Amino acid sequence: MPRRSVIVSTVTCLIVLIIACSAFAQERGQGQRGAAPPTRAPLFLKEEWKQTPAGGEHPVDIPTALSNPNLELKLIGPTGKEILMTGAATNENNPTHLWTGMCTSPCGFTLRDKNNFADLTGLARIKFVTKVSGYHLVRPIVKLADGTMLVSDQAEGSTVDWLTSDLAVSEMRWRKLDPARLVTVGDWVASPNLSRIDEIGFVDLIPGSGHGQGGWSDVAQIEIYAKSVKREGSTNQ
Repeated sequence: MPRRSVIVSTVTCLIVLIIACSAFAQERGQGQRGAAPPTRAPLFLKEEWKQTPAGGEHPVDIPTALSNPNLELKLIGPTGKEILMTGAATNENNPTHLWTGMCTSPCGFTLRDKNNFADLTGLARIKFVTKVSGYHLVRPIVKLADGTMLVSDQAEGSTVDWLTSDLAVSEMRWRKLDPARLVTVGDWVASPNLSRIDEIGFVDLIPGSGHGQGGWSDVAQIEIYAKSVKREGSTNQ
């Protein structure tokens, strides 16, 4: 083949290759731009606590402590029943909340929606208002549909003021939690199935020190943003 023909053929092939690559890149870019953005999880539950008419500090009356009638409350841990309710809805410096100061061992609580599991995948979030004393921190916990309980590596709590924390569940790492003793067991849990959460709550892994500033945790308003998965046998819509 003459040298000129070889050059023309080579140039032609390069042009065709460039056009093909350009078209592929353009098509890929359009596909990415056309992809639907991730959907934010809706509000799954909200709890602000319901103080008794007498107010003040008192043991948690489980049947009446919740302002949301669709929820069930469980106090967990060896001394979970020592968690107290205190505060007032009208007092921004001391809102209605659960207080762990009298727990002589790790203690916590969970909330359970009567009709739905929570799907904590995707852009699910846990939002809660807390205040602590000493070295105490409040950690999210979940109970899976198979009964396994997990505790998050992320913890919140300000010793200065009531602060709102808004945590992305996808950024959390988890360890198994012994529900009887409320202590961590085993290593990190790789890729737990968070698509069917039976209960969601919070735990303080340090015993309380009683009244005063020694050490305790407060948990006020809670909001969980997650998709709902209907429980089998539930008839409520």
